[in-house]
Amino acid sequence: MSSIYTDSPLPLIPTPKFQTGKDDPFTIEASHMALSHNAFIRGFNSIYQQAPRLELAADKGSFVGYCLAWVDCVVTHHHYEETELFPNIDKAAGKKGLMDGAVHEHEAFYGGMGRMKEYLQSKGPDFSSKELLEIMDSFKDDLHNHLKAEPPAIVALAKYSTAENPIDILSIAETAGKKQVDLGFLFNTLPVFFLNMETATFERGMWHEVFPPLKGFTRTVMLRLVPMWQSAQWQFVSCTHDGRVKDLAV
Repeated sequence: MSSIYTDSPLPLIPTPKFQTGKDDPFTIEASHMALSHNAFIRGFNSIYQQAPRLELAADKGSFVGYCLAWVDCVVTHHHYEETELFPNIDKAAGKKGLMDGAVHEHEAFYGGMGRMKEYLQSKGPDFSSKELLEIMDSFKDDLHNHLKAEPPAIVALAKYSTAENPIDILSIAETAGKKQVDLGFLFNTLPVFFLNMETATFERGMWHEVFPPLKGFTRTVMLRLVPMWQSAQWQFVSCTHDGRVKDLAV
């Protein structure tokens, strides 16, 4: 019997725009980051909630694929930050190391995520839910602390943007983000991001059909057509294609 997804064991984080009502570029970019982080949180929670309830070997194989896609999505996101986003912020500000604190936070949970990936790759459908959850427990606090801390750190960067040296944070983030998407990532990983994003009710629905910024045919392709590839994996997501929490697969 499936059950509705819940935001546990990791709680969601608020967006700076919802908290402050501001809509300057740094607040908006930080809010987009918070929304992305919440997709990672829902992915973590959906794994944590369903792992102990899996029974069929076929389901366990697809579930392993889902878990590995989640790991790859989170790791790729933070890799692009370290190699594209943060260096370009430093370049625009004319200062080095502005986001070094975030990089150190990444290091705190990379080891645990690496162990999770190695464990699932070695065990496959024979994984133990108890052992998997123990690995996840080992890094969940460090991961969540980082996901909470980074959006306010982006807001704080506004002090480095001046009339003489403006920083176009939205353009920097958009350009950096595009560099992480190739065909493999699009089909094998990205659905775990889009389909763990609840927007219908979160923060009174203020982000519904606003973020992710997909419109028309592109939205249909990304949220409906792409997930048809490896659909057995995506049955374990927490949300529907239209941004609503759903019954979990198990």
